[in-house]
Amino acid sequence: MARILIEGGHLLEGTVRVSGAKNAVLPILAASLLAAEGVSHIEEVPHLLDVENMANTIHALGADVEWQDSSVTINAENINSVTPPYDLVRRMRASFVVAGPLLTRFGEAVIALPGGCNIGPRPVDLHIKGLEALGATSIVENGFVRLKAPTGGLRGSRIYLDIPSVGATQNIMMAAVLAKGQTIIENAAKEPENVDLANYLNAMGARVRGAGTDIIRIDGVDVMHGATHSVIPDRIEAGTFLVAGAVMGNGVYVENTVSQHIMSLIAKLEEAGATIEDRVDGIKVWPCEGRRMRPLDVKTHYYPSYPTDMQAQMVAALCVAQGTSTVTETVFENRFMHVAELQRMGASIHIEGRTAVIDGIERLSGARVTSTDLRAGAALVIAGLIAEGETEVHGLHHLDRGYDNLVGKFQSLGARIARFEDEEEVAGAAGASAGA
Repeated sequence: MARILIEGGHLLEGTVRVSGAKNAVLPILAASLLAAEGVSHIEEVPHLLDVENMANTIHALGADVEWQDSSVTINAENINSVTPPYDLVRRMRASFVVAGPLLTRFGEAVIALPGGCNIGPRPVDLHIKGLEALGATSIVENGFVRLKAPTGGLRGSRIYLDIPSVGATQNIMMAAVLAKGQTIIENAAKEPENVDLANYLNAMGARVRGAGTDIIRIDGVDVMHGATHSVIPDRIEAGTFLVAGAVMGNGVYVENTVSQHIMSLIAKLEEAGATIEDRVDGIKVWPCEGRRMRPLDVKTHYYPSYPTDMQAQMVAALCVAQGTSTVTETVFENRFMHVAELQRMGASIHIEGRTAVIDGIERLSGARVTSTDLRAGAALVIAGLIAEGETEVHGLHHLDRGYDNLVGKFQSLGARIARFEDEEEVAGAAGASAGA
């Protein structure tokens, strides 16, 4: 019954610090399974459901995992299972990246087909194809993928990905670091999170070159060891605050942000009329004129193009733009589920195939809405900040998967926003508000 209550119309001002990147720390935690000796120290780890699930997954395999504030210490010397628990794996798609480390270090892995946000098919076929190219055999049965390395271990190979899949690139990279000889991944995903993973692998003793380009070369080594690594900032969290600042800000400084990771978003915000200042440790945003964006044409695509994970947040902001905008989704075909919820708040949006056509209106109105996936939840929070009246956002388990203390961070910027875990808390808050 948890929900977020937002009193819209209050300006955002001040500084907010971005946490470590969820999409970097998940494969990094999985990669810690490669260390046959030594201890790994991972810093700037966000407190998220997905991160807790991954930490619990590697712990269930036999790793010692200790948390201290935003740091995690992992000892993977005594792994005793190659089958992560089904009830953990089914919760998120990223859990499948433990397959590569387990397969290459122990010669086998048995992984349940994973879950995650319902935003369209995201098959693991490319993962399996890449691991098979390294010599593994695979059987899919009873909802599990059973992978086995040949006698003598995996062997390097040249692998071309049909699409630049982030997860497949990560899994193949991690499997290849202990394979015999050289592996070349062509049409690899270029995301900064994959560069961060490569940097961690290299700190563990791997030989990975080319991460961040479409060709990655890995020369296999005999053994990997623990390492210390600090996770990059979360570019999607940063983007969420920048979009909010562009429509409801009065000068918002988003600290711990790397502008090079979100250049496509910055370009669109500037095109919409926002003022962006790139500083040493972050980005400051000033609002568009009248806090209403100019209309935009946005098209999501693979990095470094406009990110699909920032599509929903931009749609929310464009609901009050000064004209008609179009947003085309090319990555996932089922990622406009937030549109129906925004329409409940008065938004004028219609869907034409994979394109949302948004006729900007002067204002949204508060309503009771439910997030349908992680980024949809962030979009509804932004819409609530914009809207007149009170907005009640449900479905918070999605937000908890990917945003570390989102409510507290918006509160620090002056937003009238609060989270309640049950009906009694909500009733008490409403009574106090009425009494005031």
